[in-house]
Amino acid sequence: MATNRRPSKQMLRLLDALSATPHAWRHGYDIMKETGLLSGTLYPLLMRMTDQGLVEAEWREPAQPGRPPRHAYRLTAQGLALARDTSADRSAPGFKEVPV
Repeated sequence: MATNRRPSKQMLRLLDALSATPHAWRHGYDIMKETGLLSGTLYPLLMRMTDQGLVEAEWREPAQPGRPPRHAYRLTAQGLALARDTSADRSAPGFKEVPV
């Protein structure tokens, strides 16, 4: 069942980070460093967004031999559209961040 809830502040932070380079594959650790989100927040959020079709994930082979494969993430077209919509909403006159 789909809902029309406003994205959480954590989801907005993640959308902003991923939309900066929308077609680039990003590793979770790099996203954590950029957004300041902790792993217990970031990875469940990425899984939820993947289930919703906003993010795609794939296993990437390591850059260095002997390292394990890692998941990489990027926005889908639907995720990029949401990122643009929420960014436009936040830049609209009169927008106030709701404290959580």
